[in-house]
Amino acid sequence: MLIWFVVLYLLVTVGIGVYASTRVHNSKDFAAGGRSMGFPIVAAMVFATWFGSEAVLGIPATFIEEGFAGIVEDPFGSFGCLMLVGLIIARPLYRLNLLTIGDYFRKRFGPNVELIISLVIIASYLGWIAAQLTALGLVFNVLSDGAISTTQGMLLGTAIVLVYTLFGGMWSVALTDTFQMGIIVIGLIYLTWLIGDMAGGADVVIAHAADAGKFTFMHSFEPKDVVAFIGAAVTMMLGSIPQQDVYARVMSAKTENIAARASMFGAAFYLTFCMLPIFLTYAASMIDPQMVQRWLAEDSQMILPHLILERTPLFAQIMFFGALLSAIMSTASGTLLAPSVTFTENVLKRFLPAMKDHQFLRAMRLSIVAFTIFTCAFALYSDASIYEMVGNAYKVTLVAAVVPLLCGLFWKRASTQGALLAIGFGLVSWVYLEVTLTDEAFWPPQLAGLLFSLAGMLIGSLAPQWGGSRALVVKAETSY
Repeated sequence: MLIWFVVLYLLVTVGIGVYASTRVHNSKDFAAGGRSMGFPIVAAMVFATWFGSEAVLGIPATFIEEGFAGIVEDPFGSFGCLMLVGLIIARPLYRLNLLTIGDYFRKRFGPNVELIISLVIIASYLGWIAAQLTALGLVFNVLSDGAISTTQGMLLGTAIVLVYTLFGGMWSVALTDTFQMGIIVIGLIYLTWLIGDMAGGADVVIAHAADAGKFTFMHSFEPKDVVAFIGAAVTMMLGSIPQQDVYARVMSAKTENIAARASMFGAAFYLTFCMLPIFLTYAASMIDPQMVQRWLAEDSQMILPHLILERTPLFAQIMFFGALLSAIMSTASGTLLAPSVTFTENVLKRFLPAMKDHQFLRAMRLSIVAFTIFTCAFALYSDASIYEMVGNAYKVTLVAAVVPLLCGLFWKRASTQGALLAIGFGLVSWVYLEVTLTDEAFWPPQLAGLLFSLAGMLIGSLAPQWGGSRALVVKAETSY
């Protein structure tokens, strides 16, 4: 019965995606929904795109082993990212009325910066999408009791997400995200009530976790630990800002106020609902400690799915796996669309500038297919955990794209020369330190790369400019 309910859910999702295709009339509809979406849909997209497999499987698994100290990057860093976007980034970017975040870098710093940063952004999506595809494989494997292998599950899940994303683009993402957000919210609230009661009550579970020191963000205030904390916090808080999926949600809104407020609402909603799988997984350690110990030794990401299958009635299982599939598929669809649109607009269009709109739309769809195949192959051969895949995805944008974006928006003297040096200093220092430093090193490579990137921007912008000219300054106001 559970499997049949899952099949029905998948069919409904694909149906919504096919219906969304009727709203796609040109490339802007496909890439950004025609800048026509209201607050509820934009907020739902922000929440559902970020609330992925790591929120239901990866974050709780890391929490039960390390507590809050182990999940600083996500959800707390992600919350900070979305709040910053709403507070200071959404409005100035919305006013520019561009298709991609790469278009901003071209307008502000020229085509060379656009190309390099667009390639960096595209590369950053590899780990995030791979994490969702890996989670789909795990879910289908668990649901079928091993009849479907993890590899087969990944291929099946990838095909389903590809189909409905390919049909409707951003409209498909918007409508399926709204539907999936409802499943996530209802399912997790019901499960929190049910499993909390099984563990003796929410207050008992929270008190137990507090006594075990799970709510401590830092176990030591030694300089090395403080620096490590800062490095973890900024990885997703800042590294997630120059991303096409974030920008696409800003651009899909009807007004700049909706764009900003929906981002902040999505941030609060995301952090709140990330706490529920954490609560459920910790409650599992009180309900069935032997099962938890077994899966801690094998794969801690499987604790919550097995608790649901072994200890709850059919309705609870339907709600959990509906919520889990919703979380994974909503994130996967949004993150498949983002790098494909970026590649078509900011890389391919550079070499084929005469493309007509229908050719551009076809190219975006072909890019989605190609990127899906490549990412699925990466996921099949990666041995990193879901949480590690997501966290690592943002290091490259942190060291290469954050400084050019923020300085470009809020510092008039930022120049093309400064942006190029920021990218170069950031990437080279980060790669070098990742290769040479051990886990015991004082500086996290991504934090050092961010500081080198800032130094590159300052040196390059304040020094005499190559050719004696600075970058074009964006005409749109960036202040409120």
